Amino acid sequence: MLRPGLVSVTFRQLSVPEVVGVAAKAGLAAVEWGGDIHVPDPAAAAIARTLTADAGLSVAAYGSYFRAGVSDPADLEAILTTAAELGAPYVRVWAGTVGSADASAEQRLAVVDALAAASRQAAAHGVGIVVEYHPKTLTDTLDSALRLFDEVGPDVRPYWQPWDCFQVAEARTEVRALLARGLPTVHVFSWDTDGRRLPLAAGEAMWRGVLEELAAAGGPRNALLEFVAADDPATFAADAETLLTWLR
Repeated sequence: MLRPGLVSVTFRQLSVPEVVGVAAKAGLAAVEWGGDIHVPDPAAAAIARTLTADAGLSVAAYGSYFRAGVSDPADLEAILTTAAELGAPYVRVWAGTVGSADASAEQRLAVVDALAAASRQAAAHGVGIVVEYHPKTLTDTLDSALRLFDEVGPDVRPYWQPWDCFQVAEARTEVRALLARGLPTVHVFSWDTDGRRLPLAAGEAMWRGVLEELAAAGGPRNALLEFVAADDPATFAADAETLLTWLR
């Protein structure tokens, strides 16, 4: 089952109730709440959890900006406490601040060790750790990402998002490989190699292939909308309908 949803930081300018309203009106099923604006602490998490559930939505994850191997490990406890209050099954973190081609052996080891420690700490809160697939981190290439997840172990899982919505074959290859490492979520958007945001429909060939890979793998997974052109709720509604059409 693929659950359509949105990443709350898509609308940093909206309040928590407004984000919930946008998601529910669009016919989505889940929200990944961000820790920088919408859910910065346990008190905000309790409110977001209630509003999300009251709207018939589920919490897909808690999006933190914790950088493994770089951020202070002491900061993670507050993040995990907030995620647990939110009812989030996962906390999203990042694999350092250096790309795989530039990372030294020591930097890579620091990220691996920090992710392993974070996973153990998260387990005590009933939360899993997922790692953003992102440039300028150790998940900036498929080979480096797969190596990282093999080094850390199966308790840390990947996220996936596209670098370029026109790389159709490459996207399927990446998603298929990351599914073998427990991929629970993809961030859904379309943009070009310059980072220009496009209507989601512009990436139809790529996204249909990715969604086919996810559906074939089975199990509950999330397809969460992000990076809407001009951060516009009307454009978001059109993109949400596109995603729902593909899922149908």
